[in-house]
Formats: sequence, C-alpha cells, structure tokens
Amino acid sequence: MAEQHWELSRHRMQKARDDLESARILLENHKLSQSINRSYYSIFHATRALLALENFDARKHTGIIAFFNQKFVKTGKIEREYSQILMDAQDFRNDSDYDDFFMVSKEEAQEQLAGAMRFLERIETFIKANYQ
Repeated sequence: MAEQHWELSRHRMQKARDDLESARILLENHKLSQSINRSYYSIFHATRALLALENFDARKHTGIIAFFNQKFVKTGKIEREYSQILMDAQDFRNDSDYDDFFMVSKEEAQEQLAGAMRFLERIETFIKANYQ
C-alpha cells in the first residue's frame, strides 16, 4: 500500500479524534446541536480514514456511506450496528444543522457521542487488524 494512503488515513483519523474531543467539550458546555455536529464528523472522518486505505473517496457524504456499507458492512467485515451508528448520526446532524426548530435533548447528544466513541474504536481496531 502506498505511503500516501497511510498518511491520509492517519490524518483523517486524527481529525476524527479531534472532532470527538470537540463533541465532548461542547456537550459538557450544553452546546447540544454543536456536539451532535462534531460527533457526526468524528464518525465521518473515521470512515474516510478507512476508505483512504481502499484508495476511495467521494464528493458527497452519501457516496462515502454507500461505499462503506457495500465494502465493509454487507460483506460482514464490519458489524451492521456501525452502519446504523453512522446513518443515525448523519440524520441527527442533518436535522440539527438544517431544521430551524429541531430540539435535541442532552440524552440524545450523549448517545451520539457514545456512538461516535464506539465507532472510532471499531474502525481503529479494524485498521490495525486488517491493514498493518
């Protein structure tokens, strides 16, 4: 595998970790919509970190998600629950960012953060087990 793919993957995974930390800080400071946004982007960047190792990228989030589901979830390499975490996070982020009257609860923001933490752990474990 080309070193540039590894470097891109590491860079994206660091962005995922940074977004996860931002989501935690925002949640602690009662910025619930912003926390949901950062939780989603943590998951999204972790997904793109994995896809960098497959030399794949897409311009739209839907393309990233579709490739992840087809290449990793439908083949049984990654458990279906992680696809659900990703898609739920995207739905929450879209509602939170674009619906003027969307109200997120603290519990929902906590669930999104917990899901993001689990997702990152799973992707990091998968990369270590399958690409190194």
